[in-house]
Amino acid sequence: MKYGIGGAVVVAVAALAFVAAKKNTTKPVEVRTEAVEARDLVASVTASGQIQPRTMVNVSADVTGKIVRLSVKEGDIVKKGQFLLQIDPEQPTAALQRSEAGQASAKAQAAQARANLIQAERNYERSLKIQQSTPTLVSVEQIEQLKTQMEVNKALAEAADYSVEQAVASVRDARQALNRTTIVAPMSGKITRLNVEEGETAIMGTLNKDAATLLTISDMAVLETKVKVDETDVARINVGDSALIQIDAFPDTTFVGKVVEISNSSVTKTATANTGDQAIDYEVRVQLLNPPVDTRPDFSATAKIVTATRTKVLSIPIIALTVRENESLPSGDSAMAVGGRQPTKEVGKRDVEGVFIVGADNKVTFRPVKVGIAGERHFEVLDGLKTGETIVAGTYQAIRELKDGALIKVNKPEEKKAPAAGSKS
Repeated sequence: MKYGIGGAVVVAVAALAFVAAKKNTTKPVEVRTEAVEARDLVASVTASGQIQPRTMVNVSADVTGKIVRLSVKEGDIVKKGQFLLQIDPEQPTAALQRSEAGQASAKAQAAQARANLIQAERNYERSLKIQQSTPTLVSVEQIEQLKTQMEVNKALAEAADYSVEQAVASVRDARQALNRTTIVAPMSGKITRLNVEEGETAIMGTLNKDAATLLTISDMAVLETKVKVDETDVARINVGDSALIQIDAFPDTTFVGKVVEISNSSVTKTATANTGDQAIDYEVRVQLLNPPVDTRPDFSATAKIVTATRTKVLSIPIIALTVRENESLPSGDSAMAVGGRQPTKEVGKRDVEGVFIVGADNKVTFRPVKVGIAGERHFEVLDGLKTGETIVAGTYQAIRELKDGALIKVNKPEEKKAPAAGSKS
């Protein structure tokens, strides 16, 4: 009797557990739904960078010396060829004077050598005529000596001419060195950086390029945003693409630009902190079409480059698209490619992208879809859906755990209660 009662209790408990388990398995999953409909989509790539002039020149010195005169200040507008600063010209001036003196001496020696050559030629010609008319007056040996003397003077004259050419070149070099002490503007523009003061020492640019930069002149008429774009996005960008640019210094204004150049090689290779993998970026230059007057170089900016647009195309929320493995689905499940259509994207060997369609019985069916461009919140649908179908659009957790054939419960957005009459809104 005792065992019969105990067995009945065990059976009753097992039955209750089975009923509870059955109830739990049929409990609907709470989700958000949305109808498939046409929308206007804009695909874009967003990247950050800095504002830079299209044309910018760093002015440095070709000689080392003390700056004895500085006639400009940062922010000045200068014209091409305008005087900027003077480096102490004392030593180059003295070198030029020595070169000019050497040139004068070389010219005098050349003149003397030419005079000696003319005299030697005359002596030789005169003696040769006498010897030809009266051989007894001038011997053959004398003629040979005069000829040798003439040839020697001719060589000396040629050497003197070369010395003059060398002296002229020395003067030219010395004058060029003196001219280098006077720095003029290589282009018209605005002085956006001035690194020196009067009295400081300028060093040659070949010694230290950064330290040798005296000032920077920028053409502020054409400004660009230089942004770094990840390698996964740069292939979608083309020269001529439009862009919206936000400059941190002007937070309430959006400026229009266009892509004018895309680098062919990467500009950075930095290892990420978590994985150690290298993040490869490419530089994209976006020209501002309506730059503000007060813009300065190196302003931080963010460019939103439009890579593609679609008008009135079927779309689904980005969150709605999920991935399922074909091999994990039961036989005859709708997650298999519909109509023999191949998966649009392979994540694994048998993975396929798709969405969950809501049926009339509130049960969901996984259906593969082919998507196009991605807007800010929606994917373009190329194949697999039609207008008016209802899909599961959230939440992410619910979609991730949802299975084909699952029962769902639609979460309806809470309606705001209208304020009572006479109350303040």
